[in-house]
Amino acid sequence: MPDARPLTPEERLADAKRELDLPRIVVICGSTRFMAEMTEADLRETTAGKIVVKPGCDLKSPHALWSDPDGVEALKARLDELHRAKIRLADEVLVVGDYIGDSTRAEIAYARSLGKPVRFAHPEVGPGA
Repeated sequence: MPDARPLTPEERLADAKRELDLPRIVVICGSTRFMAEMTEADLRETTAGKIVVKPGCDLKSPHALWSDPDGVEALKARLDELHRAKIRLADEVLVVGDYIGDSTRAEIAYARSLGKPVRFAHPEVGPGA
């Protein structure tokens, strides 16, 4: 009997999720100008029985944690990497907002490159984004 190929990290994660009997995990993506819509989507997805992850910081809103202009670019880079990790963790992506900017477009492309299904809260934005 030939040796079975080793599982990829993604396959091991999927197996662990099944073994733990975890609900589907959805990551919310979109411009942080749509934070209120993200919160509403979080509510809807959570009440539908899904685990929800979404951006936790809105760098466009003033806050002491990102008030230092010298540190904000490094923070944004760390937050972008953290969000890509959320995409890797998730089973699916939900894009909110009726505007798709460069960052969201990059997140959609990243999710699709990983084979993650992408849904859009605004049908007029659509799958071509």
